[in-house]
Parts: sequence; structure tokens; C-alpha cells
Amino acid sequence: MKINLLITGGTIDKVYNELTGELTFDNSHLYEMLERSRSTVNIDSKVLFLKDSLDMTNEDRNLILSKCLECSGNKVVITHGTDTMVDTAQLLGDKIKDKTIVLFGSMIPYSINNSDALFNLGAALSAVQDKTNGVYIAMNGQVFDFDKVEKNKALGIFENT
Repeated sequence: MKINLLITGGTIDKVYNELTGELTFDNSHLYEMLERSRSTVNIDSKVLFLKDSLDMTNEDRNLILSKCLECSGNKVVITHGTDTMVDTAQLLGDKIKDKTIVLFGSMIPYSINNSDALFNLGAALSAVQDKTNGVYIAMNGQVFDFDKVEKNKALGIFENT
């Protein structure tokens, strides 16, 4: 079984810029994360872009959609910023019925201690192998259906709706 991994950025890939004091993008950390987690899953990865999800456009979401449709095989994992992850999941869930797609991200960048990034990566990789066709979000140790989840911004967690 091959899993397609589409990388789009989000907090998971941000790094602290010492000059500006901001979190910015340099490169994706997903390759290091897969190595560090000792994953033996057959993964075909592709960086689509590195953006904060608040900066994503309809064109960005349509690119994610088209790349999901183009993927060989029916297992897709997507890194995504948490602020608009549900919006992208909704688009994919409305348009794709013959694949298992799992979106995940992190609340704390992988590059910062105590990040939830590795935990969420593991949950996403497990979910995409276990779930039936559909679109899901893997966050906070749970796997949510795309149309029954929201981000509780006050608590910084995802919840069932």
C-alpha cells in the first residue's frame, strides 16, 4: 500500500525567525519527521506549497483538490494549517468519494519543543490505513469526519460538532 503525502505548510512547518521574531517557513520538516518516527510506510510525498492556512486562497484549495484527484492509489494524507483545515476538508469531502483522505497539522511547530506534530502525523498515517473512503481530520488523538468537526479556537483543540 502506498500513501500519498501532500505538504501545504501550516504551523507544523513553521520556524522561529530570530531576526524578526516571527514564525516563518523555510523547508518542510515532514521528511525529518518520518525518519525520526521510524515510519516504514511506503510514502510518495510532494510539497505543493508552504503557507499559513489563513493565507490560502480558493486557488490553493483547488490545487489541493486536483492533486488529490491525480494521486495514484486511494490513500492521501495532507499537512494543513489548523485555522482553515475544516474548510479544505469540506471541499474535498464534497468532491471526492473514492479515496481515504486525512488532513492533519499541529498547534505548535515541529521545530519547537513539546510540539504535537509527531503525534498528529502518527494518528494521520494510522487513520488513512484504517478508515474507509472519506475525508477525515486527525488532531488531538482523535479522527473526525470532515463534516462533523470544528476547531475550538478558545481551547486550541478540535471537537465534534
